[in-house]
Parts: sequence; structure tokens; C-alpha cells
Amino acid sequence: MTDTTTSPITPVIPRKPQLAADPSEEQTPAARDLAADVFLSLFVACYNESGNITGTLETVVAAASRTVPSYEIVVVDDGSRDSSLQEIRQFMAAHPELPIRLLVNKRNEGVANNYAEAAFRARGEWYRMICGDNVESEETLATIFGSIGEAELLIPYYVEHPGRAWHRRVISTCYTWLVNLLSGYKLHYYNGMPLTRRYYAMRWHSNSHGFGFQADLVTRLLALGATYKEVGVIGRERAGGTSSALTFRNFASVAHSLQNILIRRISKVLYGYC
Repeated sequence: MTDTTTSPITPVIPRKPQLAADPSEEQTPAARDLAADVFLSLFVACYNESGNITGTLETVVAAASRTVPSYEIVVVDDGSRDSSLQEIRQFMAAHPELPIRLLVNKRNEGVANNYAEAAFRARGEWYRMICGDNVESEETLATIFGSIGEAELLIPYYVEHPGRAWHRRVISTCYTWLVNLLSGYKLHYYNGMPLTRRYYAMRWHSNSHGFGFQADLVTRLLALGATYKEVGVIGRERAGGTSSALTFRNFASVAHSLQNILIRRISKVLYGYC
């Protein structure tokens, strides 16, 4: 006799999407004791910035200490493969009196994702990203921080940038021209790391991955009617290491951001909102 008994069917359970892991967090004693009403939160982006990140933190502390009533620094190490994380921890251990928080990603999440994550973790009224390559001097940061409150959106641009390679200048000029063409605005620069209200960074952050998220955020806030001021600063080149801006991943992200900007402008023309 043939056995007609059928084995039970094992249900197929769909795989869950691979979400970003919750970054681990470390704090200095001053960060734990910081009051809830922080004036300025500074997100320091770090990915393989050994040799630069300590100088960045020193510059940020010097500028913020002399220009704003209260501040906090949220450092995000985005899966660095060099000694960046060790250098950050050493700086925090040497300066327990400074309000520094450290988020550590197990894998590289991208600067735009970290920008949003740090905004949600931070507590300040105002918010800005600072790259960990220490390309902004204390005077540059002091100029930007000193303009807080003059507009809802502070947009830095370079009046001088000594030492910058000619091809970087050409790419930057073409990029600014293209964003202005697609958006209808006439700004000097879009990748100067704008300073705005932290709520805006949380509410209107871009879903891009690379540095193009800045233009996406700036044009969106302008389309929503945010007041703005362009702040002229002097740039400088990184002391060591190589920039991650000119990579295929970042160019792809920029293309995504440009698409968002164009669609937003069309939407505003057709429907009156974006």
C-alpha cells in the first residue's frame, strides 16, 4: 500500500529588511550632566579621519566656547577602519569637562543617514554638521556660529579657498550652477554645511546618502519659506588623508539629490507646494 500521508508544510517566513543597527553611544560626564536646553548641537562626521579628528574637535571646542551660550558635540564614527575611534575616545577621556557624545556605527551608514541620526540624538535648538577632516578654521566656525539667529538657515560659502585644486573648483562651480538651474535659486554654494534649526533637520532631512543631501535640504527649506543668510568664510584644505567626496557612490547620491530638487520645483509649480 502506498503511503499517502503528507508531511506538514513549513510556512515560508519572509526575511525582515536589514535595518541599520542602533549605534552604540558613549558620553563624557559633562555630556551626561548637560541641561536639556542646549543652544547649539554640532554633529561631527568621522570616517577614517585618523590624524585629523582630534584637531577638528579642538577647533570646534575653541570656536563654540567663545561664541555660543551652550553647545554639545555629537561625534558619529561611521565604521572607521583606521585609528579614528581610538583618537576620539582618547580626546573624550582627556576632556571629561567637555559635552561630547560618541555614536559608533558597526558598518558604514553614509553621512546623510548620520546627519539625521545625530539630529534625533541631539538636544540643541540649532544644528550643524562639521566634517572630521578639520578643513574649517576656528575663525570660520566662529563667524558662522556668531550669525545664529539672523536667519533660520545660515548658508556658508567660500570667499577664498587657498590651495584647492583646480578640478575641485571646476566641479564645485558646475555643481552650484546645476543646483541653481534646477531649483531656481541663486546661491553661491550648496556644500558649505548649512546651520539651521534642529527640528528642521529632523523634519526635512534628505533620503540621499552622500554629500548631495545638503543641497536637497537647503532647497527644500527655501521652498518652504525659511529665511536665509549666506555667510562668507575662508576655506582651507585638509592636512592629511584623502577626501571621500569624489567617489562613485557620492556622485550617484548627488544625482539622486538633483532629481529630488527638480521634482520638488515641478511640484511647487503645478500644485503650489512641495
